[in-house]
Amino acid sequence: MNRTLSPDDLKKLLASRKPLLVLDVRRRSDYDTDGQKIPGAAWLDPERLSQWSTALPLDRDIVIYCVRGGSVSNSVVDQLRAKGVKARFIEGGIEAWKQAGGETVPK
Repeated sequence: MNRTLSPDDLKKLLASRKPLLVLDVRRRSDYDTDGQKIPGAAWLDPERLSQWSTALPLDRDIVIYCVRGGSVSNSVVDQLRAKGVKARFIEGGIEAWKQAGGETVPK
């Protein structure tokens, strides 16, 4: 499994209705500043990853995103994969998702 997926790949996955867990791992300040999120996404504080990561299912695909798909997403994916979680992140983060016409909802 690749460690990234494009916004278009995520659109296809969401349309397929395949069970998927979408996690918003933007830093608290970035999350608080933006009033939007991807539908169905749950925000989890990346600073508390060690506390919430153990509750994630190992049998489900997990897609995470931060603002631009940079250091936060890479770090979180690395740590989750080391724990056996099937995680990958959106290339370009929520900004690329929005530019690609991806749906957002008020958080």
